[in-house]
Amino acid sequence: MKITDARVIVTCPGRNFVTLKIETDQGVYGIGDATLNGRELAVVSYLRDHLAPCLIGRDPRRIEDIWQYGYRGAYWRRGPVTMAAIAAVDTALWDIKAKMAGMPLYDLLGGKSRDGVMVYGHANGADLEQTVDEVGRYIGMGYKAIRAQSGVPGLKDAYGVGRGTMYYEPADAALPTETVWDTRKSLNFVPKLFEKLRATYGFDHHLLHDGHHRYTPMEAANLGKALEPYQLFWLEDCTPAENQEAFKLVRQHTTTPLAVGEIFNTIWDCKDLIQNQLIDYIRCTVVRAGGITHLRRIADFAALYQVRTGSHGATDLSPVTMGAALHFDTWVPNFGIQEYMRHTPETDEVFPHAYSFADGYLHPGDAIGHGVDIDETIAARYPYKPAYLPVARLEDGTLWNW
Repeated sequence: MKITDARVIVTCPGRNFVTLKIETDQGVYGIGDATLNGRELAVVSYLRDHLAPCLIGRDPRRIEDIWQYGYRGAYWRRGPVTMAAIAAVDTALWDIKAKMAGMPLYDLLGGKSRDGVMVYGHANGADLEQTVDEVGRYIGMGYKAIRAQSGVPGLKDAYGVGRGTMYYEPADAALPTETVWDTRKSLNFVPKLFEKLRATYGFDHHLLHDGHHRYTPMEAANLGKALEPYQLFWLEDCTPAENQEAFKLVRQHTTTPLAVGEIFNTIWDCKDLIQNQLIDYIRCTVVRAGGITHLRRIADFAALYQVRTGSHGATDLSPVTMGAALHFDTWVPNFGIQEYMRHTPETDEVFPHAYSFADGYLHPGDAIGHGVDIDETIAARYPYKPAYLPVARLEDGTLWNW
């Protein structure tokens, strides 16, 4: 069995996606996601000009060898562009192998560890009252876990507050838009939001919050401590994780569970956080961390320290990654939760998929492979459109973490 082609497909059904389709001489093909939000074309070039030509003629069943070839063979290792490209290849190869075996991917990985994948949705509001209402709406849709983000009084265009109620896409302009941030205003407001949410809905549902790398370690510790009475499922990305030891300061001052990792690319990015038990959930995902092959290593390592998975699942991941992630989530023994931001109907039309939502859980379906395909005819209707993520500045103009 040989790889005969590896084609990159770029489409923009409301936002940009980069998809890799690997074809074989036996007529079986696999689909992988290579989307890197705001830097999509960098991965397109990496795949088309550098990695895809090296795949032709190789045996697609040799997944591990091809992964090592893409990682070690490049010499320039790691980084979001390289690992997104490797992830697309790896996901497509696992899709092919599962199809050749005639089984859903979760069976090929080792079989089900659970009957459904608990997911959390995004309840966003311009102010406290609207956010409280949105959390109620998600509860009404059957969600058992909800991330709550709200506009902060005195700040315009707060992180996480979209322009619609179901579909939030932050990459919104041909050049980056600029938002304003003030940590003290946020620290004064966020505990009030969760106090109101618990007073309104009680403690039967899981609540989550995203700090989005905005706080210093001691500010994050302050917030985590203030949120303890409201029993959050987790506080996400409370401080930038380039300095992993910063989480020691946070951990010393709060028992609020901590989650991080959506921008991590390899096990080396999270090694110290995991082995020093500075986090409770690792948020690496299929497309950011080198595919299923490498994500399995991260999850197995995390299991040694009772750290559970909580993979990123925003709209900058295509349904291909969501499908692959759900098969991974169904198998992985130390699963925690899966983020689930719904794609637009246009995106779902481009990427027909077997997974479905019911009663707070996503189910991967029983289709062979990872259960997601791409309709190239429909995809061609949506050409690439430049779109950047925003940037953030403090009120004095200092560039900050978006």
